[in-house]
Amino acid sequence: MKSQYIILIISILFIGCSRVYPQFNTSNDTSLQEFANLLIGEFSSKDQSLQDTTYLNIHLSMSRIWEDDKSAIWLYVEQAIDSKREKPYRQRVYKLNHPNESIFTSDIYTLKNQERFIGLQNDSEKRKTLTPEMIEHKEGCTVKMNKMIDFYIGGTDSDKCPSDLRGASYATTKIILKENMLESWDQGFDKNGVQVWGATKGGYIFMREK
Repeated sequence: MKSQYIILIISILFIGCSRVYPQFNTSNDTSLQEFANLLIGEFSSKDQSLQDTTYLNIHLSMSRIWEDDKSAIWLYVEQAIDSKREKPYRQRVYKLNHPNESIFTSDIYTLKNQERFIGLQNDSEKRKTLTPEMIEHKEGCTVKMNKMIDFYIGGTDSDKCPSDLRGASYATTKIILKENMLESWDQGFDKNGVQVWGATKGGYIFMREK
């Protein structure tokens, strides 16, 4: 009887260990692809800047890279004053993921020697040159987005994203994303919670150009 019990336990363990669990594959995640498609493209804050001169005319470009990696969706991102697109003030790589049904995340990465990748979105040779070893994760700066009925809303986690720009101690980002529109509100705060950079009225509103 005892030997039969041991055999039964071993059989259960074997069945459990031999079960194959499917690996996450972005190709099978239509919700993540829909989220990414809202981000990929060329955007401009021109309309907002014409209505309110305290906002600049900013050009925002997001394009997909490393499509062979099926564990996440990767984007290369550039932001520049529209009249100075050849000199972007921000270059980033975003890693998009979908941890549960209603939550989408974007991990933020900086680029080493980023100047060499300016204009990558329109340069196939630069795309081939950029590799995962050339980026560095910005700890604490992950953007978490909640899916609502027809838009996404979210941002960074309170004061966890470090920043030393213009005397800041940390930075925050608030995002609203919908079809053909992205509202992004980036702000920097000192150690006392006083804002030292970024828009004060609300986020920049980027409308899709293409």
